[in-house]
Amino acid sequence: MSSSAPVAVVPPLGLLPLARTAVDRGSDRRVAADLFQQIRSSPATRVMYMAGGKTLVSSTEVVLGPVSDSGFGDAPVYLGRTLKDAQEPAGTDVVLVTLAQEDPLLEVDGARWASLREVAVLLGELDAALFVEAAAISNWHAAHTHCPRCGAATVPEQGGWVRRCPEDKSQHFPRTDPAIIVAITDPRDRILLGSAAAWKGNRYSTLAGFVEPGESLEAAVIREVAEESGLTVHSPQYLGSQPWPFPCSLMLGFTARTEDTAATPDGVEISDVRWFTREELGEAVASGEITIASGISIARNLIERWYGGPITEPEVETQA
Repeated sequence: MSSSAPVAVVPPLGLLPLARTAVDRGSDRRVAADLFQQIRSSPATRVMYMAGGKTLVSSTEVVLGPVSDSGFGDAPVYLGRTLKDAQEPAGTDVVLVTLAQEDPLLEVDGARWASLREVAVLLGELDAALFVEAAAISNWHAAHTHCPRCGAATVPEQGGWVRRCPEDKSQHFPRTDPAIIVAITDPRDRILLGSAAAWKGNRYSTLAGFVEPGESLEAAVIREVAEESGLTVHSPQYLGSQPWPFPCSLMLGFTARTEDTAATPDGVEISDVRWFTREELGEAVASGEITIASGISIARNLIERWYGGPITEPEVETQA
């Protein structure tokens, strides 16, 4: 009996901008106590620098530099090996070094310090994968410097993917918070969008919320929609997921149906909710009446999947 090669299963939303995989994270190599000593002397090893959530980007690539004479600093993170030839050959080791502030000495011609939100849609597969991974693990380290059990300062281990408490010997691992995000439609196939109270301007998006302990994803869809809009939805269907490292979420995209169209915002998290036909949404966005989620978000992909294609936004005028 012949065996066939494994087939990659792509969810209905496809490969979202922040969900691309181009790095072998090397979990088997992280356990080596001398990992960074092993790769420090290799001329092929590359370093990605981050400061304040930003990294150096040149055109459409993350700037990966050689190892400096001082090495990797106090708390490097092993990001893994590249899987495909890109700006570096496949198999290149990449290490994240987080800086206290942007270092102009690292800048190269045409490069600038940029956040993931600013450049995600411009980056290729490898660079987007590295930036998402680096942003998420960097955020975790910044927020988890002390042991939650005894309060002692923890130390990074295993390539930067574990923090250990030297007092009670407990180990602490990076966390990811699951959150559902849902495109709700009614019997007329309109979509419901909400405006969060914390947002500036007339911005609308799909409803979303965190999954609570002991709760299934489907139950979270039904509960969150009811809490934020007062609607009872049914038939939640999973479409795909995307990491959202702002700071540590995994967004799980769904559709859901409702026969109840009397939506009411909760007035706390959501300030307004509106039903849109495709024509109404297209006109509202094109005229600038409302704005919708950006192209890197899973929300935009959910909206455009319902819409049937890209939604045209008004051109931003630039001064000469």
